[in-house]
Amino acid sequence: MTRPIILSIGEFYHIYNRGTEKRKIFLSKHDYERFIALLYLCNSTISVRIDMRRKSLDETLDTDRDKNLVDIGSYCLMPNHFHILLKERVENGISLFMQKLTTAYTMYFNKKYERNGSLFQGTFKAEHADKDSYLKYLFAYIHLNPVKLIEPEWKKVGIKNRTNAKQFLRNYPYSSYFEYTGIDRKWKTILTPKAFPDYFDTTDGFQKMIDYWLEFSSEQS
Repeated sequence: MTRPIILSIGEFYHIYNRGTEKRKIFLSKHDYERFIALLYLCNSTISVRIDMRRKSLDETLDTDRDKNLVDIGSYCLMPNHFHILLKERVENGISLFMQKLTTAYTMYFNKKYERNGSLFQGTFKAEHADKDSYLKYLFAYIHLNPVKLIEPEWKKVGIKNRTNAKQFLRNYPYSSYFEYTGIDRKWKTILTPKAFPDYFDTTDGFQKMIDYWLEFSSEQS
């Protein structure tokens, strides 16, 4: 099937996919960490080699890589799907990166859980962030996804408890939210924020944007 948009060098894209038949693709802490390690390792022109039986995630993120295929601005992993904000660095970089990422994770998942076949729902989906306002919005949209785990209908009916939602986001580790709120961890090596517009000159600026969208949703209910 032909992809509806052309992926071009220097352009920004919202990339996402879910488990086949909406199945969960992350069943344990180790599953999430494996995918996060692959976000780093697959972003390279060299082959993926990973053995987390001997290395921690932080040690894996110290692995030397060759030239990056893409720039990663943000990401969020949910139980049955994922979101990544990417900038194409080299020709076919996004396609190659996503092929390496999903193939490596599927091989890991199928071996661990003794299953066969596709794990993801077809090829990855891509939306071109060709407007500045939409690109900035994606930083909020991607990082706000975990709120659905505690308030599944929040986008339709608004936030019932904004304090709880904010606290949940602060404690949800499987996204780049920590990196934009000033928490220092090794996972920051996955991101190349300088390749994206400087929408948030401070961590406070990022938090104000998150608060705005949480409050905006509540006002629409």
